[in-house]
Amino acid sequence: MPRKAKSKQYFTKDTEDAIIEYNLTEDQRVKDKVYKDRIKPAFDKLAEIVYNKWKFSYFDDEPRDVMSEVVTFMIEKIHMYKAGKGKAFSYFTIVARNYLILNNNANYKRYKDTDIISNLPDHWDTENNWEEENTNDEFRTFNKRMLAYWDIHLENHFPKKRDMQIADAVLELFRRAEYIESFNKKSLYLLIREMTGHPTHYITKIVNKMKDKQMELYSEFDRTGDLTM
Repeated sequence: MPRKAKSKQYFTKDTEDAIIEYNLTEDQRVKDKVYKDRIKPAFDKLAEIVYNKWKFSYFDDEPRDVMSEVVTFMIEKIHMYKAGKGKAFSYFTIVARNYLILNNNANYKRYKDTDIISNLPDHWDTENNWEEENTNDEFRTFNKRMLAYWDIHLENHFPKKRDMQIADAVLELFRRAEYIESFNKKSLYLLIREMTGHPTHYITKIVNKMKDKQMELYSEFDRTGDLTM
């Protein structure tokens, strides 16, 4: 009797079910067991495949260490996966690519030994020239509090998975602003599109919505010196 061929799938329906189960439980012991037994092998393999497929070359660490960092990033984002809103495999592939693209660009920037860019450009067409404040401590404080606000409320503003992915990619650019080579609007849109896989018209819609909220947040910060979380 011929031997049954071994499945080549590493990220299966059981992996997706395990991720959903992981997110539903509050018991850390259960989370640890579910992750170790049913999620970790798939995350490890996904990180390896994404890293090797796109040939990211600007990393000082050994490939295995970089892959381990990718897995850690996927774990940090695991709570953002929502059952019934797309395949877990697609979502975490995008998460892994996001991490590698941004860090690869950051390392490339560092290798070129250019000046650190810490300001947002007028290409974003924000009002009141608030981008000019980003070179001082006040703006850095606002940026930190703003990111904390979005970490808490992102899902409330963008309940759809597609919209949340785009918004999270935009925020990741804010987190790594100092390492990005160029803030040219077209380049940023291309980077977000590469990170999320979504077309430009969707990105524009989310960026405009975030921009409106961003101005509200800055107005509150300007009045009170802090943001309501």
